[in-house]
Amino acid sequence: MAIIITDECINCGACEPECPNTAIYEGADDWRYKDGTSLKGKVVLPDGKEVDSDEAQEPISDEIYYIVPDKCTECKGFHDEPQCAAVCPVDCCVPDDDHMETEAQLLAKQRFMHPEG
Repeated sequence: MAIIITDECINCGACEPECPNTAIYEGADDWRYKDGTSLKGKVVLPDGKEVDSDEAQEPISDEIYYIVPDKCTECKGFHDEPQCAAVCPVDCCVPDDDHMETEAQLLAKQRFMHPEG
């Protein structure tokens, strides 16, 4: 499953540079599938959705840092634990029950975004 940042977030930004998938963005910032990944141009995501990886996407939150579920792998393939949760001073990076995924699905997503690694 993906990680979500709860509304207890104090906007310290400690989590953002720790994400190996660049799945964390400051509130109100647009995001792109290509950010921090090997994705380029039109791609078909593992869930079958076709997207333009270069196209700016709407922010998920306008007020606090947020995590893009399509890019979050809980750091699988990079680290033993989610790095955002490890560095968060207020423990607001928690599992997102609305985006349940198995370890195999998370690893497949990681390989899709970073095939060279």
